[in-house]
Amino acid sequence: MTGNELMRMRTLQAVVLLIFGVIVLRLAYLQLFNPRYIELARANVLRHEVLYPPRGEVLDRNGEYLVQSRACYDLMVTYRDIDREGFDTVQLCAVTGLSREKLERELRNARMRPRAPRLLMSYLPEEDKLRFDECHFRGFHTVYRTARQYPRKVGGNLLGFVGEVNAGMLKRHPEYRAGDYVGMSGVEAAYEEELRGTKGVRVLEIDTHGAVRGSYMNGRYDTVPRPGRCLTSTIDVRLQLFGEELMRGKVGAVVAIEPSTGEILMMVSSPTYDPDELVGRQRGNHYMEMLGNKRQPLYNRAVKARYPPGSTFKLVQGLIGMQEGVLRPGDLHPCREGYRLGRLSMKCHSHPSPLDLRYAVSTSCNAYFCYVFRDILDNPKYGDVKEGYDVWKRYVESFGFGRTLDSDFIGEGVGNVPSTEDYDRMYNGRWNWGTPISLSIGQGEMGCTPLQMANLAAIVANRGYYYIPHIVKHIEGCDSLDARFYQRQYTKVDSRYFEPIVEGMWRGVNVWGTSRGAELPGFDVCGKTGTAQNPHGKDHSTFLSFAPKDNPRIAISVYVENGGFGATIALPIASLIEELYLTDTIRRPEMLRYVKEHTVFYPYYDKLNAKKNRK
Repeated sequence: MTGNELMRMRTLQAVVLLIFGVIVLRLAYLQLFNPRYIELARANVLRHEVLYPPRGEVLDRNGEYLVQSRACYDLMVTYRDIDREGFDTVQLCAVTGLSREKLERELRNARMRPRAPRLLMSYLPEEDKLRFDECHFRGFHTVYRTARQYPRKVGGNLLGFVGEVNAGMLKRHPEYRAGDYVGMSGVEAAYEEELRGTKGVRVLEIDTHGAVRGSYMNGRYDTVPRPGRCLTSTIDVRLQLFGEELMRGKVGAVVAIEPSTGEILMMVSSPTYDPDELVGRQRGNHYMEMLGNKRQPLYNRAVKARYPPGSTFKLVQGLIGMQEGVLRPGDLHPCREGYRLGRLSMKCHSHPSPLDLRYAVSTSCNAYFCYVFRDILDNPKYGDVKEGYDVWKRYVESFGFGRTLDSDFIGEGVGNVPSTEDYDRMYNGRWNWGTPISLSIGQGEMGCTPLQMANLAAIVANRGYYYIPHIVKHIEGCDSLDARFYQRQYTKVDSRYFEPIVEGMWRGVNVWGTSRGAELPGFDVCGKTGTAQNPHGKDHSTFLSFAPKDNPRIAISVYVENGGFGATIALPIASLIEELYLTDTIRRPEMLRYVKEHTVFYPYYDKLNAKKNRK
């Protein structure tokens, strides 16, 4: 072996010895001096307990609580930690109120993943939790949660409810875990991110008997939950309660908006439900009962239902006609108790004829607005009726119809404004201005939500613009809401054309017309009745109003299915709500008594329920 080879061999040996020495020293350090692995070994008797934050509370616009959180507990089990010899099932069931059948079923399921904590029961009251703690059931523990409670038991459809995440949600939202609760509808769903807060973790040390010895490492690895943010809603709870009381026994919706801000003062969908029924152990049973009710108490008609607007839509026709130059406020049109086009007859009630725009609004003349609609579509400045119709449709959409209003409600309905393509498809391309004539009075294929109708009242009140309707006024920790809620949304009609319409609505209430019952002396109420044809029975009753005429404070829309004429039931409901809001009292007890006693017959829903019962 040469000298160079020997040198290389010695070098290699030195390197190997050095590496070996480093490894030996490292092992000695890990075994003798580093406490990390001792801690990891001890982790076999540690429990990582999720700390759930309280959901944010919801207040009304005056600071009164609509939704609060109360303390409750989840009962959990870790199957591998159960003392199967000394475990007393009878005592556990007696302490917690859990049935033996459910306990045995859940234990069989927990056996599939013995190391993972599994939920046995939720909504364990605090007094039951204290009795449970005294017994020290090994393998069982409780987790602090909060449940919703509703001090005023109001606004079920509006506020929404909270439920456990399902498999679909877990796939879409990886930040959630099985057992988490999320907002399922209403405000709870729309503002889930603000309301839910942030979870924390507490690491507990458990002895061989399953008892908690204390916080591990003095809480070094604990994290504190952050509560959800408090929301101040735009709702006036007193108005909301009153509206729900007036709509009891009726199917429909009421929406009131503050025109100067777009804030929703009240939103009633009827029938509604007590929101406390969707909290607690009976939540599932109550939910299935409501789901099977054909009158759909879980369905928020105020933002989702699609109704024909009826005669309230005549306001839009008059505004478009003036903007397009085919109508002047003083133009006279005849009405011989209706409008006739070939075999088609659009009937109207008896009133003086001919009449101008203001009088047509106050008396709700069908014939007048048929003439206006004809002139809009058949305008000579457009090439044909289809082009005129497209122009008309764009005007209508600028009022918020046929699309969402971009409010802060999830699942907001769009209604329907038919297109030329729709009519081409229905009539093989062969149609003229008379084909969609029923749209002139808000019938036919026209559909809108009660929120859109209330927004129309706000547009007329503001003389041509609106603020996007919204349900939340302030979020804790935020200086302002989304910028879109502070921006004026203008229609395609100039503000100067709104005065004759407003004058007609004022006359209909305060001088002579179909809205006379809505008069409130000193408040210059403006209103427009509507009677919408209904293929399933009696016509729907609707009323649209705002007050006062100048500097309006409230704009409202009421829609009652099968309620008959607009002045029959929708008008008195709207008028009473305006009276309470503007005067802080009710001075017409006879009207209040009439509304409360006036229930509505629902042949459509009764037929569905009868069919369900036969099955």
